[in-house]
Amino acid sequence: MTGTGGPAPDDDALDAAFAETVRRTGASIGALYLLAPDQRLLCLDLLCGVPIEFAAPWARVPLASPAPVADAVREDRLVWVGSQDEMVRSYPRTAVVLPYPLALVAAPVTGVRPRGSLLLMWPATRPPYMTKRERGNITSSCRRLARLLEEAAEKPGSPARREQPRVVPVGTARRTASTDPAVADFVERLPGGSCALDLEGRFTYVSSGACALLGCEAGRLLGTRPWQSLRWLDDPAYEDGYRAALISREPVSFTACRPPDQWLDIHLYPDASGISVRIVPAGGAPPSPAPRRSTRTATPARGGQLYQLTHLAAALTEVVGVQDVVDLVADQIMPAYGAQGLVMSTADAGRLRITGHRGYSADTIRRLDGLPLDTSFTPAGKVLSSGVPAFFGSVDEMRRDYPEAPLISGKQAWAFLPLIISGRPVGVCILSYDSPHEFPAEERAVMTSLAGLIAQAFDRARLYDIKHELAHGLQQALLPRSLPAVAGLRVAARYLPATRGMEIGGDFYDLIRLGDTAAAAVIGDVQGHNVAAAALMGQVRTGVHAHATLGTPPDQVLHRINRVLIDLAPDLFTSCLYAHLDFARGRVTLASAGHPPPLLRRPDGDTRPVAVPPGPLLGIDPDADFPVTGIPLTPGTLLAFYTDGLVETPGTDLDDSITQLAHHLAAADDRDLDGLIDTLLRNAAATAQRTDDIALLVLQHETHH
Repeated sequence: MTGTGGPAPDDDALDAAFAETVRRTGASIGALYLLAPDQRLLCLDLLCGVPIEFAAPWARVPLASPAPVADAVREDRLVWVGSQDEMVRSYPRTAVVLPYPLALVAAPVTGVRPRGSLLLMWPATRPPYMTKRERGNITSSCRRLARLLEEAAEKPGSPARREQPRVVPVGTARRTASTDPAVADFVERLPGGSCALDLEGRFTYVSSGACALLGCEAGRLLGTRPWQSLRWLDDPAYEDGYRAALISREPVSFTACRPPDQWLDIHLYPDASGISVRIVPAGGAPPSPAPRRSTRTATPARGGQLYQLTHLAAALTEVVGVQDVVDLVADQIMPAYGAQGLVMSTADAGRLRITGHRGYSADTIRRLDGLPLDTSFTPAGKVLSSGVPAFFGSVDEMRRDYPEAPLISGKQAWAFLPLIISGRPVGVCILSYDSPHEFPAEERAVMTSLAGLIAQAFDRARLYDIKHELAHGLQQALLPRSLPAVAGLRVAARYLPATRGMEIGGDFYDLIRLGDTAAAAVIGDVQGHNVAAAALMGQVRTGVHAHATLGTPPDQVLHRINRVLIDLAPDLFTSCLYAHLDFARGRVTLASAGHPPPLLRRPDGDTRPVAVPPGPLLGIDPDADFPVTGIPLTPGTLLAFYTDGLVETPGTDLDDSITQLAHHLAAADDRDLDGLIDTLLRNAAATAQRTDDIALLVLQHETHH
C-alpha cells in the first residue's frame, strides 16, 4: 500500500470491502488495524465515520495492551462491548479516552495467519447484544478482508504499508442537497440560525439567521471549523461537544457566550454524514421537532484532558512504588480535574491507612488516618466495601449523610473513587475541591475509568514495595553486616542488585579473621535471582565460614561445600573463589570453583588477573578437584574479588572484559578503597547495561604499625 497519493488498485478492493462491511452492519464508525511486521503492534490503516485527528490516540496499539482490538487478535476471538458501563469494567484504559455512550465490536482479521483487527462502533441506541447472524456477517467480512490483504501481499512488488491511515467514505445512500429556493426559504423562515458541519467539523452551510447570531458573514465561515473562525468558541469544551456528538451519534447541547454578553444555546444533531446545528438565543424555545432522545447538556472531558489521560494510562504502567503512583496522580490527575486535594487510602487490618496525600494539613491527615473500615465519619469505608464511587458537589450534599466530614478538611466538594481489582478492594482515591464542583455524567464516567487504571497500578506498586522490602531485608540478613578488622589488611566491599531491588540475588562475599596472622576471603555467585538462590547463598556462606575457622585448606573447603550442595540437590549451581591469606609467611593460597579470576595489583602498579585453574561449579560433580594456586603477599599488594555481573556483557568476550577491568584497577587511586570501588563500578556502567548482581571485595595488605 502506498504512503502518498491516491489508492493503488489493491487499495480500491480493500477500501470497497471495508466500506461495505461498515455500511451493511449499520456501524457509525469503522476502523481496520493491521499488524506491523514485528507482530507486536497494530497500526490503524483505514477509518470511516470520524476525522483522522479523532483517532490519533489509537493509531498505534501494542498487541500486548488491554484493548479490544488487541484482545481480538491476541485471543483470536470476537470482542463485544455492549455499553459504556461494560467498557469501564472490562477496558478502563479505553473508556478513559472514549467516555461516550456507545457499543463496539473488535474482530480478528485472520487468513493463513493473523493480519489485524476490524473495529466497528455503534451509538448506544442499538440493542446491547449481537445476534448470531450479525456475528456471522462480521466474521465472514473479516475473512474477506484477510483474503484481500493476503492476495495483495503475494503479488510481486507489492507496495509498502502506508505511513498514515486513510479515511474511506462509506457512501451511504442519502438525498442529495437541493438548491431549490423553496428549501432555502424554508430554512430562512425558521427561528434562530441553522448550520451544517461535515465529519471534519467544517461549515458546509450557514443560514443568514446563524450569521446574525454568530456575528460573522457566511463567506468567512464556510470551509472553516467553528473553534477556528470564531475566537469565542475556541474552547476545548465546545470542540468536545462536537466530538461527543460525532462519536456517540447522539444529540448534544451546550451554551456559549458570544462577547460581550450574548448567550446562545447550540444544539447538535449528528448522523453518518455530518452534524446539523441549530442556534437560538439562550432561554428561547427548543428547536422543533424534538430529537428521539432527550437532548442532554454535554460537558465531556476537555480534549486536552483526554490526551493527557492517554499519556497517563501509559505512565501508570511504568510506575514502580506506591509513592510513584501517588506522585503521578497528584501531578497529572489533580490538575486535569481542577482538584486541590488528594488522599489515597488502603485497607489494612480493618482500618483505612493513608498511603499518600496532597493539599491537606498534617493535622487533618492524622485525624483521618486509621479510621475503621465501617466508619460513618466519611464515605471512604462505604465506597471501598461497595465498590460504588460517591460524588459530593457541595458541603450540603456531604453534610446530609456525613455531617462531621466537612468540618475536618474545609473542602467543598469530593469524589470518592474505589480502587478495585477483579472484585477485590485495593484502596480508595479521594479528589477534593476548595469550592463547590459539579460532576457531570461524562466526568464521573472518566473518573471511574481512571480509578480502574489507578487500582491496577496501585496494586502492582504495593506488591513491589512489599517485595522490595523483603528482598532488601533478606539480602542484608544474609550478607555480612560489617567486615571484621584484620591487622595488616585494608578492606572494602560492595553489593549491587541487578534491578531496583525487585530481585534477591545469589551473589555473596565474606572476610573471616583467622587468628592474629591469617584471614580468609570468599566470594561466590549462586545461579538465579530469587528466594531459593538467596537461601542457598546463605547456606554456602555459612558452610564456608564454618570450615574456614577450622583451618581447612582452600581446596578442601570447596570440596566439602561441594558435597553438601550435592546432598541438598538444590538444582542450582554455585561459583566460588576462596583465598587464604597468611601474613606471617607472606603468602596467598587460592582455589576456584568456576569463578572469574581475582585481579592482583602489585606495589609497582602492575595489574593482571591471577591465573587460578578453576574447578567445576559447586553442586555438579561429587568427586571434583579444585586446584590450589599460591602467590606472594607483600605490603602494598591489592586483590580485587568480583562476581561476573561486573564483567559479563552480552556480545563481549569475557577475557577482554576482565582485561579492561584490570586496566581500570591499575589506574584507580588506592588511598580510599571505597572510592576505588566507586571508580570500578562507574567504568563498568559506562560500557554496559548491568543485567546481573555485582559483588566486589577489595583487600590491600599494609605494613604493621
